[in-house]
Amino acid sequence: MSTSSTSGSARQAAISAVINHESSAEALDYSGTSIQDLFNANVFCKPTMKARLPKSIYKSLVKTIDAGEKLDASIADVVASAMKDWALEKGATHYAHVFYPLTGATAEKHDSFLSPNGDGTAVTEFSGAQLIQGEPDGSSFPTGGIRQTFEARGYTIWDVTSPAYILENENGTTLCIPTAFVSWTGEALDKKTPVLRSMQALNTQAQRILTLFGQTDGANVASTAGPEQEYFLIDQNFYYARPDLLNAGRTLFGAPAPKGQEFDDHYFGAIPDRVLSCMLEAEREMIKLGIPVKTRHNEVAPGQYEIAPVFESANIATDHQQLVMIMLRKVAAKHGLACLTHEKPFAGLNGSGKHVNWSLGSSSQGNMLDPGDTPHKNAQFLVFCAAVIRAVYNHQGLLRSVVASAGNDHRLGANEAPPAIISIFLGDQLTDVFNQIKTGAADSSIAKEPLTVGVDVLPPLPMDAGDRNRTSPFAFTGNRFEFRAVGSNQSIAGPLVAMNTIIAESIDYCATQLEAATSGDSSKLNGAIQSLLSEIINECETIIFNGDGYSDEWHAEAEKRGLLNLKTTADALPALADPKVIALFSKYNVLSERELESRLETYLEQYCMTVNVEANITIEMAKTMIYPAASRYQGDLASTAANLKAAGIEGDSTVLNEVTSLIKTLLDSITALETATAGCGADCMQDETRYCCDNVLPAMLAVREAADALEAVVADDLWPLPTYQEMLFIK
Repeated sequence: MSTSSTSGSARQAAISAVINHESSAEALDYSGTSIQDLFNANVFCKPTMKARLPKSIYKSLVKTIDAGEKLDASIADVVASAMKDWALEKGATHYAHVFYPLTGATAEKHDSFLSPNGDGTAVTEFSGAQLIQGEPDGSSFPTGGIRQTFEARGYTIWDVTSPAYILENENGTTLCIPTAFVSWTGEALDKKTPVLRSMQALNTQAQRILTLFGQTDGANVASTAGPEQEYFLIDQNFYYARPDLLNAGRTLFGAPAPKGQEFDDHYFGAIPDRVLSCMLEAEREMIKLGIPVKTRHNEVAPGQYEIAPVFESANIATDHQQLVMIMLRKVAAKHGLACLTHEKPFAGLNGSGKHVNWSLGSSSQGNMLDPGDTPHKNAQFLVFCAAVIRAVYNHQGLLRSVVASAGNDHRLGANEAPPAIISIFLGDQLTDVFNQIKTGAADSSIAKEPLTVGVDVLPPLPMDAGDRNRTSPFAFTGNRFEFRAVGSNQSIAGPLVAMNTIIAESIDYCATQLEAATSGDSSKLNGAIQSLLSEIINECETIIFNGDGYSDEWHAEAEKRGLLNLKTTADALPALADPKVIALFSKYNVLSERELESRLETYLEQYCMTVNVEANITIEMAKTMIYPAASRYQGDLASTAANLKAAGIEGDSTVLNEVTSLIKTLLDSITALETATAGCGADCMQDETRYCCDNVLPAMLAVREAADALEAVVADDLWPLPTYQEMLFIK
């Protein structure tokens, strides 16, 4: 085989494998077991606990789970024994403490149930102490300086509020126990601990507002979340033929396909059979784990999809969201697909977000952000809603910082994502109510009108009193706020910690004002509420924007309003060091100053490492794959030109000249990128982050521009990388 014919052989082999793909995944027995019976089948949930635990033990556990009461550690042995028996019946051989380090990934430490007796026999053991506490290495995960290499002790602590579950493998099962992860000094090394702390703070403050309204049953108020997950699916053969996808999760090279998403024909289109088979199996596995998946559909970009659950406790939703990503990747591989959760795997196409729908409620009050049909009369709702508005206004920088990452920087502000400017969309109905409150009492709400479409056979629909706005980063969507700026590859823990804490602080403020104004006299409450709401809306109205967040006009208007526009991670992450933010998290015992500093240091480091890895891959691919292919084509063109000249024929050297010029540009840009990466290494991580943002990323982009221009002219049989057209449209 000639040199020319081998340069694109990996790509051609990948295309051939995709075209000839035959699924090896076994067909599911979808009619043998109902989804009702599958739901929670592998979860040590309340019905299972009730059936297996003594009544008093079960009641004690439920008080901790539902009411937030302190866990009675004396019951652990009984719970552990019941949990072990249940797991063994389901084929488990090991148990694992599952935790969520600052990497944002899921970590597991597995231990066997089996304990040798010393006489040639063995027994299965699982004690309350083993259930409650594990001891993984506390220094091998990023800790931002909290733990050094010689300070290795760390603990996992059973989170009774998030149920244990069975994770299946074709060769066995494992009992998985969600846990918090803390250092020997008691400091949070994980994502879960601050979520639980922030939920506790939110409940404490919300109870004060409820007490003012005469709601004194003490039912635990919990934040709830329903995180949507967008992702791409491409064939594994393409994935493994692209070193950038394999190592960075996104394409660092790739010219636009002749057709992209401009026809909007993929959005909500018929799901391809192969993809649907993958979705069905993934959903089946999620349902067994108690994940309340509800919606699936094609997203805007070709090859892009979405899965969304219904609301549940924010803590459980956080754990479940990690499982969703694991299951999507695991099941995709069984179907010969690669699941890409990077925020921007393909340039020029919509990236992927993880819209976090947030609310708060209790077993007795229900959803406290449900306005009802006449929100102007719903004073309790208006107080909680105003608290959210005030929280977002006062903490724009913090909200932007908790969605900051190297991946999300490529998405925020593009045509599929909200801008980096944090604002709130309220919709027509609530905007009208708060405008009335601004100058006096609200006495009306825009009513829902029937929607008719002029076709007799179609029933009239109740039209919502306001539209939705997909360009807003923080939008009210009927009975919740949707934080749309969260990246698809992120844990939702950080955004939830921020939302819970800033809203707890704002509710604290509202409660303090109302308590002072009423002095225990309930007859003064309505007047105090009117005064409070008017104050908040007058102070914070600049954060409300119901228009097009994509427009240039909004960027100019936001600047006039004094709103922050933190465009990059380098701009946004320093907000975590703001004294106001440090005081906020310290006041509500969510994160100490040292814990907050550790997160800032970790996230800065992760950003720099991500950019450096991408730069190294860019250099390697440009040198070893793209330049050789372009050089061979240049040689072919030069040889053809020489042969024509020898034959006395005047050839056209336009393409040869273009390729020669682009190769020079490519080589020059590679050299510039190598120089830029050599300049990394500042002592201060914030300086290093700024350097990577301002120097390394632009140098990478210059290499890409030259390479993508070459892709457009180099002979197709020589090009070594699967193209956008192939990856996105060959199924």
